[in-house]
Amino acid sequence: MITGNRGPGRIPLDWTTRISLVLGAARGLAHIHEEYKSSRIPHGNIKSSNVLLDKNGNACISDFGLSLLLNPAHASARLGGYKAPEQFETKRLSQKADVYSFGILLLEMLTGRAPNQYLSPSRVGVEEEEQSVDLPKWVRSVVRDEWTAEVFDQELLRYKNIEEELVSMLHVAMTCVAALPEKRPTMAEVVKMIEEIRVEQSPLGEDYDESRSSISPSVGTTEG
Repeated sequence: MITGNRGPGRIPLDWTTRISLVLGAARGLAHIHEEYKSSRIPHGNIKSSNVLLDKNGNACISDFGLSLLLNPAHASARLGGYKAPEQFETKRLSQKADVYSFGILLLEMLTGRAPNQYLSPSRVGVEEEEQSVDLPKWVRSVVRDEWTAEVFDQELLRYKNIEEELVSMLHVAMTCVAALPEKRPTMAEVVKMIEEIRVEQSPLGEDYDESRSSISPSVGTTEG
């Protein structure tokens, strides 16, 4: 619903709806991590196509348990979720890798770009499912040049007065995709960070500016 069907006739997902969806997904993943905290069982296959919506528009995490049916040594390669950097060496699933994958999901929501648009050029020739997702690297490079506004989906930039919320969510995403697993928050902490982002009623009507396609490039930066 975010990266597909970008042509004419598309109904954009407004900012409030996007936050509601990622918060629902975050709570679902946090519940899984808490339920299996002692055994440290991860979801292992976090990607946008595994976040489904029920008839009421609530986000639900699907495919949990699939990783348990596979040999642990092969699960990482066989599953198509977004992979954390350490998984290319260890080939192991983990709850910290789930957090990284969720960070990619947040970046998808914020940028409107599919992760496979930014595959690592150093891995050309590697099987597609084994290539690393380089969306975080692209975002860091844009933010480093102080053009943070260029990161965000053009559909979101048409809404007024949400710059602070966008940057706050970007900070959450970049915290999740920290290169070192121990630097990443738990999913319970991610849920709390998202809940603390100020979100007013959906900025539609007079707050939606059809002519607006950009915001000041100096809205703020965040460190990955």
